[in-house]
Amino acid sequence: MLSKRINRLSESLTMAITALAKELKASGKDVLSFSAGEPDFDTPEPIKEAAKKAIDEGFTKYTAVDGIPELKEAIIGKLKRDNGLEYEPEHIIASNGAKQSLFNLTQALIDEADEVIIPAPYWVTYPELVKYAGGKPIIISTTQESGFKITPEQLQNAITPKTKLLILTSPSNPTGAVYTKTELEALAKVLEGTDIWVASDEMYEKLVYGDTTFTSTASISEDMYRRTLTINGLSKSAAMTGWRFGYLACPDVELVKAMKKLQSQSTSNVCSITQKAAIPGLDGTIDPIIEQMRQAFEERRDEAVQRFNAIDGLSVLSPDGAFYLFVNHQAITPDSMKFAKELLEKEGVAVVPGAGFGSDGYFRFSFATDLDTIKEGIARIERFVGSL
Repeated sequence: MLSKRINRLSESLTMAITALAKELKASGKDVLSFSAGEPDFDTPEPIKEAAKKAIDEGFTKYTAVDGIPELKEAIIGKLKRDNGLEYEPEHIIASNGAKQSLFNLTQALIDEADEVIIPAPYWVTYPELVKYAGGKPIIISTTQESGFKITPEQLQNAITPKTKLLILTSPSNPTGAVYTKTELEALAKVLEGTDIWVASDEMYEKLVYGDTTFTSTASISEDMYRRTLTINGLSKSAAMTGWRFGYLACPDVELVKAMKKLQSQSTSNVCSITQKAAIPGLDGTIDPIIEQMRQAFEERRDEAVQRFNAIDGLSVLSPDGAFYLFVNHQAITPDSMKFAKELLEKEGVAVVPGAGFGSDGYFRFSFATDLDTIKEGIARIERFVGSL
């Protein structure tokens, strides 16, 4: 009865685990969830005030599909100020979260049998969107030893005449890995002379730690600028997950028009109030607030890494960005689904199995919650591991 297209899709494992944890908690079970990729901070006041103002002024009607002019100008200003990238309004489309930007892209670009290169561990949605479009995900595996980053040689070996797109994410969900400018330049060299597009997911760019410097993929060279679709939003840096706002920037007007056409026939514009609210999230107004959140995340990261690496049988790299730890439990069991299921049942701790990210033998632990909860959660995980 159902279409072949919908049967290609799997449910998001992160959303499923988060929903299960909430269900168990509602039933009275003592559950600590580290599964959701959602900051525990409230949305900054300037954003909320902009939303209230929009409501009070009656800004509640349909807008242009790809975003109101002042929002586009804020996006253009942000990309120039933070990333050194120059775009025009016709290069920008605002969508209902970065997830819709990726959906629009894969639907507009990928045909049956087209190949899309995806480094693993990957965000759970990437291969699913490729499969839904009829394409074939080509997975490049990385390891803890490689810093969870692909090499130019791996990229070169994965390219075939059918390769249409490379999906690159930095900082990474789930590992927090951040590609350096030198590493991006080396990958860019491999792509020179090809027709391969690059989708650069930069959602966590403002959440980097220590001496790490973020480099936008499109800024590497003129060649990379022309082939790169920069995807970003405010869900993580501005704690706006429920507002549903993301955007895509690409200098290829024809491709942007194709995505706009699809969005016009599916969801149309982003909520008008969200568009107004997003402007202070983009124009630098809340940068000091983002910095406060970043510092809190860094403190949590350091505490969690130290505690995990003190547990026999577990190890974790200290991530350079995002707010996740990708914890290696292969010394205990290579089966991440079994590990996560038993951990939830026995200790009431919800984490996401690495199998969902294409890397079994690991679990993702979100440190986007308070320190006391993090300490208690890791203590339970230590007790669980000690009982095996």
